[in-house]
Parts: sequence; C-alpha cells; structure tokens
Amino acid sequence: MSIQSLADMRKSYELKELDEKASNSLPHLQFESWLNEAIESKIPEPNAMTLATVGSDLRPSTRIVLVKGLGPEGLVWYTNYESRKGRELAGNPFASLQFHWVELERVVRIEGRVEKISPSESDTYFNSRPLDSRIGAWASPQSQVISSRTYLVTQAAKYGAKFLLNPPRPPHWGGYLLRPDRWEFWQGRRNRLHDRLLYTRSDEASQSWTRERLAP
Repeated sequence: MSIQSLADMRKSYELKELDEKASNSLPHLQFESWLNEAIESKIPEPNAMTLATVGSDLRPSTRIVLVKGLGPEGLVWYTNYESRKGRELAGNPFASLQFHWVELERVVRIEGRVEKISPSESDTYFNSRPLDSRIGAWASPQSQVISSRTYLVTQAAKYGAKFLLNPPRPPHWGGYLLRPDRWEFWQGRRNRLHDRLLYTRSDEASQSWTRERLAP
C-alpha cells in the first residue's frame, strides 16, 4: 500500500449519535450501557482496552489488557506487577485507558489514579482462571528478555510439576484498579462533526460529575 492510498482512505460515520440529554449523568453507567451494547453486538474482545502509562524517563508506552471488573469506583485488570507497566505504575500511578469499538464507531477514554486491589480480591480472580493460565503467571517473567520460547515451555513444565492442580497466586501477580477522574465518550458522526462528551470531577471523594460537550 502506497502512502498516497493511505491518505485517500475515508470512512463516513453514520450509525449513531450521542446527546447530552440521552446520556447518563454518571459516566460509569454510561460506560456500562455502551459496553453491554458492544457485547450484545458480538464485537470481538469487547472488553479489550489500551492501557497507557509513563515511565520515569517520561516515555509513554501502551499495551492491550482486558478489563475484568468495573463499577462506581473504577475499572479493574490483572497483570504481572513486575512487568514494564507494573514498574511504570509503581513510579507514576496515573494512567489512561481507551476502548475502541470500531463496529459501533465509538471510543471511550478514561483517565485517573491507579492502585493495587486487595490480595484477597486478586486471589479470588486468580483461582477462577484456567489451570494453564495460572501456571503461565508463574512461568513468564513478563517484559524481561528471555533466550527462547523453549525457556517458557520449560518453566511452565517446572511449575506445573511443582504445583500440580493447585498453583497459588504468585506474589508478583494481581489486580489494579483505575479510579477515574475523567471520562470521554466519542461517537463518530457524519462530516467529521463527531459527538464528544467529557465527564470530570474535582476530586476522588466527589460523587458528582460535570458533563460537557467538546468540539471534535
């Protein structure tokens, strides 16, 4: 594909609209409504989100993770605490999430402070995972350089033999909660006059949100 053909690519967004009066006054409920619609629409991986963090060198990095819990407090995902994202969150606890549901012409962006969830909550989720996934959490030194795939297979066999059917949660693995202070809902519209609604609150203790329309 040439650079010129990339420049000529166009799509007209015409499926839906996002109106202040029709949206929920609470952003997490608006998000739940959109997520349920994405699930019901059979979109592949509707719970996949881009997680953006910033390291001590001020370089941003992104990766795809899966949201595994949500509510008024925020969104939860699970990972290796010693991974690049874990190390960056330890140094800078602020992060951004983005959902892109292409088929519905929608994007949701969420920003806020991140904290680890309780060990008991992480244990409960870890024990609900398939056995191979639980072994994999022990076998993979996430984000570290390894010699080959053979290393991972060998490590998985090692921990499988050690723990059999009952691997405990590794101390370096668990959940994070992002407590939002900013939500943005984007709905594609015709002629690039997209709908953008921004929800913000002054502090984490506040239960009230300010809802405003942004220019596209």
